[in-house]
Amino acid sequence: MEVNKNNSVDNSIQVRYFIVIGLLLIIVGGILWNLFKVTIIEREKWLNTLMKQINTSNEVVVSPNRGNIYSSDGKLMSTTLPVYKLYIDFKLGNAYPKEAFMDALDSLSLCLSKKLKDRSQADYKKHLLQGLNSKSTEFKLSSKKVSYVDMREIQQFPFFRLGRNKSGLYTKEELQRHKLFGSMADRTLGNIDMYYWEHLSKGKTGIEFIHDSILSGKTGLGRNIKVGGRTIFVISQKPVDGLDIVTTIDTRIQDIVEKELREKTLAFRPQTAIAIVMETKTGEVRAITNLVSNGSGVYSEIKNEAVSGLYEPGSTFKTATMMVALEDTVCTPTTTLQRGNGILVFNGKKITDHNAGRGPTVITAEQAMWYSSNVGMARIVLDGYENNPEKFIRGLYRVGILDSLNIEISGAGNPKTTWNTLRWSKQSLPRMSYGTEVQLPPINTLAFYNAIANDGKLVRPIFTKAIRDGEKTVRTFETEAIVEKICSENTLRTIRQMLKDVVNQPDGTGKPAHSDAVTIAGKTGTAQIIAGGGVSGHNVSFCGYFPADKPKYSCIVFMHRPQGTPSGGNMCGTAFKAIAEKIYSLESEIKVSEMKADSALVAVPQVKKTEKDIKIQDGLVPNVVGMGAKDAIFILERSGLNVRIAGRGRVERQSLTPGQRITKGQSITITLKG
Repeated sequence: MEVNKNNSVDNSIQVRYFIVIGLLLIIVGGILWNLFKVTIIEREKWLNTLMKQINTSNEVVVSPNRGNIYSSDGKLMSTTLPVYKLYIDFKLGNAYPKEAFMDALDSLSLCLSKKLKDRSQADYKKHLLQGLNSKSTEFKLSSKKVSYVDMREIQQFPFFRLGRNKSGLYTKEELQRHKLFGSMADRTLGNIDMYYWEHLSKGKTGIEFIHDSILSGKTGLGRNIKVGGRTIFVISQKPVDGLDIVTTIDTRIQDIVEKELREKTLAFRPQTAIAIVMETKTGEVRAITNLVSNGSGVYSEIKNEAVSGLYEPGSTFKTATMMVALEDTVCTPTTTLQRGNGILVFNGKKITDHNAGRGPTVITAEQAMWYSSNVGMARIVLDGYENNPEKFIRGLYRVGILDSLNIEISGAGNPKTTWNTLRWSKQSLPRMSYGTEVQLPPINTLAFYNAIANDGKLVRPIFTKAIRDGEKTVRTFETEAIVEKICSENTLRTIRQMLKDVVNQPDGTGKPAHSDAVTIAGKTGTAQIIAGGGVSGHNVSFCGYFPADKPKYSCIVFMHRPQGTPSGGNMCGTAFKAIAEKIYSLESEIKVSEMKADSALVAVPQVKKTEKDIKIQDGLVPNVVGMGAKDAIFILERSGLNVRIAGRGRVERQSLTPGQRITKGQSITITLKG
């Protein structure tokens, strides 16, 4: 009896099993049949339905990602990043937690005031209460737009940490163009309209403008359609993202140039201060800074005066005059010139040296360069060209000083002279010899001196090194010669020796630029600005190259209307010297790992950083690459830097070079990557 009972139970289980299997097969069969029916039998019907919905829905423009701009040393300089606008939904389906909001109101108002700094605690409290009473679903918390990092911090404030569904805090994302190095090379990089036309950005100035078609990309198209009761977005035409631009700017050199120039603006308060550094062989502009005063002591890059400003160069032009005269055999370096007391009366007008009444009465042509003698240069051109001034003008074009550079930056100026104008007179020829009655952008003067350093080859200054699509290089920009040889080898050797002597002779006007660390060759420049019948100010400058015997870089420092006794040597030559020494130190082959420990080095609490201990040397930028954000911020702020953050993860790069000197109030941007 027991055996029959067990068999009956087993049979019952088998029946149930087969019933379940049968039901599953029926369900699977039904699914497969419907799939076959929709995809094969009724395919055209459903495709027509889908296309009908697409064609009747609104078309939406899809924005491309604008390309990034990089420095020549691989630093990200300009990119598009999201910012966030802050809102509160004070309704939340008529279920806003008013009691919890009121409990946290004071502490929340304090946190917002300290973080956003656009209202006091009392004003934020009043503002939030107004929002609560309004029961608005889209109450603007602040007019400020915040970064991702700040947004995440604000979400952790009292009450807001309850989350979107309880506190009502929410954000709207907006894209903005960010310059990760602040004002560095600001005008050269340029600016954009983020949403110029149908969500397509457009460059307005600088590299952003010149390469706008490359950076901006192309918009795509998409549509919102309803499928199965849900709305989905379908891209019908993919957007084409913009390509990246690699500039010739070296952030290390740019930082040096900007710091030194800002220091000089504090000392001499010019209306405009300009500095450019160019690599000799390639013509690649490694640094360019334009500081323009707003009249109240604040300097910013309002305009790219280095390439667009037209100024009388003053005595830096004497080098071109000497080159033309030597080429035309009007003089030799040892030709004697009657200087007298430093005043020459010609055609009823006085030509005066800066040291009139002092110095030798007879000088040589090369000494006219050393001492920057207006009288000496005037005598040279009058002896050689008084009866044929056009020959002198042709010579200036021949040596390239008056050539148009046709550089890529928009708004670039072209040299101007009074030749063939109503302003030309008998006085014009000698005046032009020492840099008046001619106007040049500072970059043109630099290009001429760079040609002297570059064995006589005048190359076009360039600002763009390459175009990239991700890691792939699409195009590179090659060095382009404007004039293959501006003068003969003999003249070139003579001019280069004269420029070395200007800096290294005991009485040379360029003596303030002399350096024991790196040999410098160059020429000072000081020009009077005539207005209202009198002198209303001066242009001062120093232009040259270094190292003098094997030039690698050329540089110009220029100031318009500085305060104090005008001197191209003392005002600009000293800045040139500091820039040259610091750039030259970057080229040093000394390895940091081989240097002896500095007794001033102070250890701080150990933090995580790729298995290394972090140390800070007072006044110098620490290296935080590889660290987490919190640790990096701790180290950098302890060093006295204002920290800006881009991205998430660990520090991939930092905007300031480790080991460089920190200035008060300086900012650093750290770029994070997961």
